[in-house]
Amino acid sequence: MANEQYAFIDKSRVPSREAWQEAIAETGFEFELDDSLTPFKDSGYRPCKLFGAEAGFEIAYNSASQILDDPDALAQIARGKDFCISFRWGGSMRDCASVMIACYALAKKFGAAISYEGNEPYGSLDALLRDTQSAVKEANK
Repeated sequence: MANEQYAFIDKSRVPSREAWQEAIAETGFEFELDDSLTPFKDSGYRPCKLFGAEAGFEIAYNSASQILDDPDALAQIARGKDFCISFRWGGSMRDCASVMIACYALAKKFGAAISYEGNEPYGSLDALLRDTQSAVKEANK
């Protein structure tokens, strides 16, 4: 079963691969985006490294209104952000942890609102960090 997580972000704040990787490094998680990741151009599967081993997720870049066409839902979930980076993964906890780390860095450094499956976004960075740490712990077993 596929899982999907959204990072609603202002389009002007979507980071370059280098800025995103720097934000990830600042979180202290051992996670590396693929060197060839190209924001706005990538779609589909993107490999990455978690604890030095292979992991990955599918990624897509869209306007927020393409993800949520209901204006009320868009206002509540996107929190005023006009763009969305979508992540999709299967049942692997390594892939889940990779998405969580990538999203945590987007939230912390670039102001993204993170929503799992279109649900209410995380209310705080602390809550997102706790879930990210939990996913990393499970992936590291």
